[in-house]
Amino acid sequence: MNTRASKLLFDVLESGRSIRQWRTGRTFADYEKDRQFRRAVEREFEVIGEALNRLSRTAPEIADRIGELASIVSFRNRIIHGYDVIDDAMVWGVIESHLPRLLEEVERELGQGNPGV
Repeated sequence: MNTRASKLLFDVLESGRSIRQWRTGRTFADYEKDRQFRRAVEREFEVIGEALNRLSRTAPEIADRIGELASIVSFRNRIIHGYDVIDDAMVWGVIESHLPRLLEEVERELGQGNPGV
């Protein structure tokens, strides 16, 4: 794997872990009430989506192994361009249902293999 692809995957991993930290011990009600929490999570998803978009151009063979890459990039675009109509429940659902799998896939690609790292 080239250095650029590794850096992009590490950016995804770092942002995903940051979302996980923000989420720890908090509820959807907390998310709805806390603008800083929401904005932090949204920003991290922007980074994830942009990094994966760049990965698809830099190392398409690796990008092809990220299961929901196109959906993640689309989600990033929705957050950026539709900032005024973001559905908090949808974002929360992505955190709960899709983020763990993404982190596992990225860790696998980076050769870390341990989702708890």
